Amino acid sequence: MTRDSIPRPISRRRALQGAAATTAAWVGGLAAPMLNTVTAYSQSGAFNWQRFKGQTVEVLMETGPRADLMKKYQKEFLDQTGIKLGIEVIPEQQARQKVAIELNSGKPSFDVFNFAFHVQKRQFEKAGWLQDLSPWLKDSQMMPAEYELGDVSKMGMGFATTSDGQINALPILCDYFMVYYNKELFAKKGVAFPKTMDEMMAAAAKLHDPANGIAGFVGRGVRNANVVLWTQLLSGWGQETISRTKPLTLLTDTPDAIAAAEYYKKMLASYGPQGVTGFNWNEAQGLFMQGKAAMWVDATGFAAPVEDKTKSRVVGKVGYGLPPSGPKGHGSVTFGTGMAVPKAAAHKEAGYFTMLWMTGRAMAGRMMQVGGGIPFRTAPLKDPAILSTLTVPKEWADCAAGCAPLSMSGLPVIVPVTEFRDVIGTALTNLLGGADAATEMKRATAEFKPVLDKSEAA
Repeated sequence: MTRDSIPRPISRRRALQGAAATTAAWVGGLAAPMLNTVTAYSQSGAFNWQRFKGQTVEVLMETGPRADLMKKYQKEFLDQTGIKLGIEVIPEQQARQKVAIELNSGKPSFDVFNFAFHVQKRQFEKAGWLQDLSPWLKDSQMMPAEYELGDVSKMGMGFATTSDGQINALPILCDYFMVYYNKELFAKKGVAFPKTMDEMMAAAAKLHDPANGIAGFVGRGVRNANVVLWTQLLSGWGQETISRTKPLTLLTDTPDAIAAAEYYKKMLASYGPQGVTGFNWNEAQGLFMQGKAAMWVDATGFAAPVEDKTKSRVVGKVGYGLPPSGPKGHGSVTFGTGMAVPKAAAHKEAGYFTMLWMTGRAMAGRMMQVGGGIPFRTAPLKDPAILSTLTVPKEWADCAAGCAPLSMSGLPVIVPVTEFRDVIGTALTNLLGGADAATEMKRATAEFKPVLDKSEAA
């Protein structure tokens, strides 16, 4: 697929219109430079979805319901804008590596991409790799009134805003952690949904049935990805991973952090499936969808596949519950996802239009309808038309709404967050092999401390 659109013949009338617009721009002394040739034909002062018609935007998306929706409705976008989408969809970890490598190269193969704020926000901000959208958001020719920027939550815009006040992304979805559970398995064993972490451990023990291929609990066990399950458990002790004060202080080897690690170890090692150290969210999801796991703790954005009759064996059997409270706290760790345009993108403006469409109210409502995630918007959450046409149980939406007041940071917003996940994640994986929790958490904390100190000093 070529990255440049094929030149099309320009009529004499259109050429004259373009010349007139160019002259007007110079005579009027406009402060903002023209963006590209297409802009010269679009100086009407009003927003026009067809402004960048004929261009092709290369999109990189992580595997999941959001990418599925973009692919499903790309023809609608083409009809609305005249912009063709080339969509590459790859797994989460692979996508993160590809994005970082290509942005650093200065020659990205994509014009727009999605990313997790907690994973790569600070890295992108400090490197200056992303286009500042702030001027466009204030420009009537680049911002449609129907986008309703004011409907985007303060939390979402906070995620998208850099430390110096630039807006270099548009928030698309937030993920709270919740409990997916198999109601049929619970009923067969006469187990009630757990309200506390002690009750969850006891439920996992009763539901664990390896002779019949049933795991009492499944979650992320693979290095790096496993950290967010541990931080969810850590929220039960009312603690985060790093202090919010300066200088930043690691809290990963405190008594509470070690207690959460011991809980993680027992839950997965005793009641998890064989080979759980190789499980990311997709493997956990697959096991749960096959009816081979009684409980799965993960983000809100997975209701769509577990309720898909063509892929899942647990359709109609799934319950959605709040994370149980712990001995010192009750939280639902929260993560934000956004879309951004690289400064070095070949089609920045058309890529920005793609983001407007994907993060707008209509697509936000669709994502919620299929259980693809909770939008950073207020309107879809209150829209009776959307709530009445959910393709997933309303119990999922009710649970997500209940998670909101319990939300807390799931990862520290630091540049070396990947290294943080690798180092702490290695310790957690070692626990599943029988290592001591206190020893591993203290070792990992000591190993990561100089990495954090160096990053903060830069």
